[in-house]
Amino acid sequence: MKRSALILFILFVPSLVLAASSDLINAAKKEGNVVVYSITSRIANAAKSFEAKYGITVSAHNLKDFELIEKVTSEGANKVYGADFIIAQDSGRVFGEIIKPGYAYSYVPPDMKNIIPKMYQDPLYFSFITKAFIYNSETYTYPTITNVWELTEKKWEKKFWFKDPLKEGVNANFLTMVTSPEVSKQLEAAYERHFGKKITLTTPNAGYEWIKGIINNQLVMFTSDTKMANSLGVKGQNIDAVALGTYSKLRYREKKNLALMPIMGMEPFAGFFYPSFLLIRDNAKNPNAAKLFIEYLLTEEGFEPWSGSLGTYSSNPNIKPYPGDNTLDVWSRILVLESPEFIYQNRTDVEEFWNSMIY
Repeated sequence: MKRSALILFILFVPSLVLAASSDLINAAKKEGNVVVYSITSRIANAAKSFEAKYGITVSAHNLKDFELIEKVTSEGANKVYGADFIIAQDSGRVFGEIIKPGYAYSYVPPDMKNIIPKMYQDPLYFSFITKAFIYNSETYTYPTITNVWELTEKKWEKKFWFKDPLKEGVNANFLTMVTSPEVSKQLEAAYERHFGKKITLTTPNAGYEWIKGIINNQLVMFTSDTKMANSLGVKGQNIDAVALGTYSKLRYREKKNLALMPIMGMEPFAGFFYPSFLLIRDNAKNPNAAKLFIEYLLTEEGFEPWSGSLGTYSSNPNIKPYPGDNTLDVWSRILVLESPEFIYQNRTDVEEFWNSMIY
């Protein structure tokens, strides 16, 4: 191909993309409005910016994750229109109760297909929140624990803090993922590295064994990550516990004068991260406006309400994290990520096991 022809070709392709985008904008403006159910209150600020940019009215409803799932499931089963698209969380339930029955589907904007990693496109991931092992950085200059199996030892009895998994779906999801083939094998190897011998199983796999171990070591359960961070980071009290909680609470170091630091080098994982999803309802009355809003939320401008603090990350890798925070790529190497299908198929078994150990 001649150089002149190549230049013309390169200039021509973006014009096609822009034309397609203009078609979507025009179609969305004809609809004139869009309704969204969301598990995050930050949708309100994104809606204001979207309205100002496109002149499309947004009706945004903020719901708790279980409320949203139950509402969409009920509306889907009864063929009732409620929302054009949703921002949903609790991946196992979203997969099993919303996606599997066909009540919602993923739309990946054409311009994003080569940007968002393939593994985050079906279902379409919107954002991620991280939970990490955290310690009191005044009590210890450096973490005194580097392997999750230490949390099953006598010296850490009553010193591992975790939000009650029966009060938050994502924590139950994490425990479910711990029993997955991949993570349980990592736990087997970590056990051998720490204790110098192979694990002897009394449960189905090393994941269940670790859950059993932390429960038997009198795991301390909190009702919220905020209360946990506030208790862990107190200065002058020689707090020597370790918590697995929301990484964004590290902002309290300045706001509340707390001593909090993550344990980035914990083996075989330093915590977990969980997604929210962007899904269009199967009976959307304003599907084009929904597509346009989804595309907007995946841009730096649209994600601004979420990017202004630690611990929240876009599925679009071009959107940089909060200054001083790690990138999603860094976190993904050291944290456990949910598998919606695995959680859907196995969470009930893990919850039953948990209950058999607790009660």
